[in-house]
Amino acid sequence: MKILFFQISLTTICILLSVFSFSQKKPARQAGGTAYVSGKVIDENENPVTNASVLILGKTKGITTNDSGYFRLKVPADKAFALVFSHTGRRPEQVNFLLNENEEEKITIRLEKGENILPEVIVSDQRDRREAGLIKANPKSVLNLPAAITGVESLIKIFVGSNNELTSQYSVRGGSYDENLIYVNDFEIFRPYLTNSGQQEGLSFINPELVRNINFYTGGFQARYGDKMSSVLDIQYKKPKQFGGSAYVSILEQGLHVEGLSKDKKLSYLVGVRNRSNRNLLSRQETKGNYAPSSADIQALINYEVSRKWMIEFLGNFSQTKFKLVPQTSQLTSSVFSPFFSANLGLDIYFDGQEKDQYQTNMQGLAFINQVNRKLKLKWMLSHFGDNENENTDITGAYLFGQRDFDKSNSTYGSIVNPLGAGLYQNFTRDKLTIDNWNISHKGSYEKGKNYYQWGVGYDKTIIKDQLHEWEYQDSAGYSLPHNPNQLQLNKVLNSSADLNVNKFSGYLQDNILLGDSSHSATLQAGVRFNYNSLNREFIISPRLSASWKPGWEKDIVFRAAAGAYDQPPFYREMRRYDGTVNTNLKSQKSWQGVLGFDYNFSGWGRPMRFTTEAYYKYMTNVVPYDIDNVRLRYAGENNAKAYAAGIEMRLFGELVKDAESWVSLGIMRTRENINGDFYTEYKLDSLNTPVDSMVLQKGWVRRPTDRLFTFGMFFQDYLATNKNFKMYLNLLYGSNLPYNIPGSVKYRNAMVIDPYIRCDIGFSALLLDSEKSKRRSHCPFRNFENIWATLEVFNIIDRANTISYQLIKDFSNTTFLMPNRLTPRLLNFKIIARW
Repeated sequence: MKILFFQISLTTICILLSVFSFSQKKPARQAGGTAYVSGKVIDENENPVTNASVLILGKTKGITTNDSGYFRLKVPADKAFALVFSHTGRRPEQVNFLLNENEEEKITIRLEKGENILPEVIVSDQRDRREAGLIKANPKSVLNLPAAITGVESLIKIFVGSNNELTSQYSVRGGSYDENLIYVNDFEIFRPYLTNSGQQEGLSFINPELVRNINFYTGGFQARYGDKMSSVLDIQYKKPKQFGGSAYVSILEQGLHVEGLSKDKKLSYLVGVRNRSNRNLLSRQETKGNYAPSSADIQALINYEVSRKWMIEFLGNFSQTKFKLVPQTSQLTSSVFSPFFSANLGLDIYFDGQEKDQYQTNMQGLAFINQVNRKLKLKWMLSHFGDNENENTDITGAYLFGQRDFDKSNSTYGSIVNPLGAGLYQNFTRDKLTIDNWNISHKGSYEKGKNYYQWGVGYDKTIIKDQLHEWEYQDSAGYSLPHNPNQLQLNKVLNSSADLNVNKFSGYLQDNILLGDSSHSATLQAGVRFNYNSLNREFIISPRLSASWKPGWEKDIVFRAAAGAYDQPPFYREMRRYDGTVNTNLKSQKSWQGVLGFDYNFSGWGRPMRFTTEAYYKYMTNVVPYDIDNVRLRYAGENNAKAYAAGIEMRLFGELVKDAESWVSLGIMRTRENINGDFYTEYKLDSLNTPVDSMVLQKGWVRRPTDRLFTFGMFFQDYLATNKNFKMYLNLLYGSNLPYNIPGSVKYRNAMVIDPYIRCDIGFSALLLDSEKSKRRSHCPFRNFENIWATLEVFNIIDRANTISYQLIKDFSNTTFLMPNRLTPRLLNFKIIARW
């Protein structure tokens, strides 16, 4: 409890320091009074510059020069600050000051003409205010976000919560990892399926350096998106306008991207290459050994404009992830407090063997786009996704379990001094999986008056081949489990193979209607989806409806609502039962969902702010129950449950510091499930623990594996008051406890608890080279670079030992104990990013 209190206190201090740094930008009238800065702004020919802006860095209001270029500005005294001088078409200048009370400093500022400097144009997209569940994240925030895994998904976790920094997977509003859709330039993206821990995961498909737009739907999405029950991540890559690129090098990851446009401006290209190794991240975990993880990918987007009305687009990706582990030892520690027994328990494991996994994915997509006229757009798409996965494990572990000595004065400090159990186990795995998915589809849109029609139809052919060979041997105190004196029995055996050939047809039709004017408007989106699956011969129809209304009030408020059917046809993982057999008759999981919320724009601290709130309810039938162990989902393979999820989400967006976007997200949620036939027997025991009576009980509604009551996320940016080129980024996540399931137990299904997830990552960036190319010498090797940034990141700054799962251990009396498997401790990362 003391450790938890210390960690929470340190997290609170991190937040207070961030808020305190923001508060330092307020004028300190009480501290040191005021001073003045006056002078003249001139151009390169010594002529006065009229209407030049003079602004204190970090403030939103300032003054302008008069017709003579003269200015006089009241400023805070006894405090460091900076003035920024700017004018359209000229390079801005920044000057730092520290003045005494009533002091006045006179200066002359020269503003020279800039190259390719254009006045700032702000385009406001109101779609994220009108569509339910839509969050339009800033792609630039991804590159600045301090996180163990670099990518768009780490940004998404701030909004929806997380319990594992090693994975790019996420749960939205009580849904599983398999309930999320991902699109890149309208192509659906898939991911490997056999990974059972975040350690094995490699790079996410989405390359953040290539991203132009991020649209993330947390629910209530329209009919034009596919057949999943939880969320949609819709990514659009850049369309290059000129030659450029970027490169970055860090302890964990390296990357390079180039983009450009042909001379006739018909051909554009966007290419990215990445490499990542989590060796440093994993080497400090509780399981010690030789970690050899590596992941690399190459990605390209090529566009060719055939004519003014026709364009061809190609998107390609190849990714390979390898994971090798030769474990040596592992030391797990936990504490037990009860009226009958209190102890510091330890588990020491000594390993022999290794794990060797490989995951290869490739994707090719070709699109033909026809802009028939200003109102009609047609798109034809062909794509292929290939997945080849191999997992090979042969690891033996000999363990000793008991009370660990934490008295530093003893020679046995850190050792197990009172053994409670000993044994040996062996895990053997030879799993192979190949998936090929071909897709041909058509999408179109037509605008007529206040109606915007969208439609689409698609055909998918999926071929799945897998072979699973897994067994587990357990020995406790010299006896194999389960114990049979007449023969040797393995604790778990799974031998299965599958060869599936699935044809799927899907389509949608929807209408978007705009009513009223900009100050008093309403929108209505009505659509319907269909899906047919040849494997289970199921045809489903999903109607969806959403609306928004902006009343003509003085306050800028938009109300929005959505309702509809969100059904999810089964895929490979859902169909496989616990014993490895495949249920090809599995039906779609079905849900009816409703969303109601509002979006409020207001001014806070003199800057634009935005507050959003959404309440939601999901009722699900034909549910396939599942368990989560780390990131592996094990499904029951049967439609034998019903479930619900209900909650509310609140988010605040704005510039707490000028020109530094920040946001805060808070979620409250409950999700429960009721499994058919979940009966168990309750026994009444006498004084000798002998059963004398029994009754059969039904478990009823229980927590789902993703049931988390509270989630909180914050991303905060700041910079020095006197120099905007030194910045700070804070990423804070909190999630209340999660349930954990005891395998094979009906009575204690999801009854165990994983402690709350608390994580704080912080980054500090410094600009090493700015964009003023004219100031560089001709022989400078960096003369063509736009900028170079250096970043120091501290992951898990509070060094919180978050738990991801449990290892079940039995003592000599057959009592089961749960030993926690921890995530990553505190770690430093250094990164340099260059752009040209």
